[in-house]
Amino acid sequence: EVQLVESGGGLVQAGGSLRLSCAASGFTFDDHAIGWFRQAPGKEREGVICSSDGSIYYADSVKGRFTISNNNAKNTVYLQMNSLKPEDTAVYYCAAARYGSSWCLAGYDYGMDYWGKGTLVTVSS
Repeated sequence: EVQLVESGGGLVQAGGSLRLSCAASGFTFDDHAIGWFRQAPGKEREGVICSSDGSIYYADSVKGRFTISNNNAKNTVYLQMNSLKPEDTAVYYCAAARYGSSWCLAGYDYGMDYWGKGTLVTVSS
């Protein structure tokens, strides 16, 4: 069974940091696009960061603050979030697309094959 499980969310003060994890089972991240998306209350889901085919997309709002990394041995992808702002408050989802995704690299969630259930990040001012 294919599964993505996010963890690491929580409450943090503005200016703080969090590292989210996304553990995969049932497949490996090789040859997949890997994206982190978020949905704030009352807003549409948006792309935060995506890695695909050797390229990385960053939403303008997170450039210089968020990074993506992976540990192949653990089949886990990470989202390091620094200098957090209250507007970063959202449910964060990881997703993967087989064979890469140009949509993901443009910040869209269209065509992602696998999704986690999300983890809530709350940034207090």
